[in-house]
This record gives sequence, C-alpha cells and structure tokens, in this order.
Amino acid sequence: MHVYAFNKVTRVLGMIIRTIRYKDTRVMMSLYKTLVRPHVEYCVSAWNPHYVKDKKLIPKIQRRFTKMINNMEEKTYEERLQCLKLWTLEDRRNRQDLIEVLKICNGLSCRASMCSRVPKQN
Repeated sequence: MHVYAFNKVTRVLGMIIRTIRYKDTRVMMSLYKTLVRPHVEYCVSAWNPHYVKDKKLIPKIQRRFTKMINNMEEKTYEERLQCLKLWTLEDRRNRQDLIEVLKICNGLSCRASMCSRVPKQN
C-alpha cells in the first residue's frame, strides 16, 4: 500500500510543480495539507510501515515537498519542518496510533470490544 501511496503522491507533486508558479509558504502548505498528506496518511494504522526501506520511502514525499517552497531549498529537513510547523510523518503516525488506542480503551471506537478485557483505570 505504501508504494501505491508513494506513486500517487509523486504524481500529485508533479502536478503541483507544473501548475503552481507562486510557491508562497501559505499557498504551498494549503496544497500540501489538502492534496498530498491525505494520500500518505490514509489508513496509516492498517499499513504502518515496518521495514526500514518503507520507513525511508514515505518521508521522501515530505522532504521533497518542503524543498519546493520558496526560501526553503537551502535549509535542512529539520529546519524546514520547524519553520513550517510540521511534524515528521513517523511522529504523526505514532500520535495517530496512540489516539486510536486511547479511543479503544475508553470505548469511543467501534473497536471497543477489543479492549473489553483491559480494566479501566480511574
């Protein structure tokens, strides 16, 4: 699934490169959050990458996109993330997993029956 998502997002990035001339931070972040990130994060808890090669493939998307923004080409990846107030995709996946576990254990998810044996703490 991750290879499919990578290929799909690569096509979306190509479209953005070809069509958007004004690469202002606000415009590009709006495009990233609406066109790119949903493809990367779709069903992420189900296909969370386990292999190192897969874990390196997914962040390439965000690295590539952040370089496309004006005045970000010379900065390191970590500096770009900090300037744009973005998390790494791995951190977002981990956060999403923790939120899902919290929902399950508190009976807020449709998968609440999975945690029926886990005692709730007050």
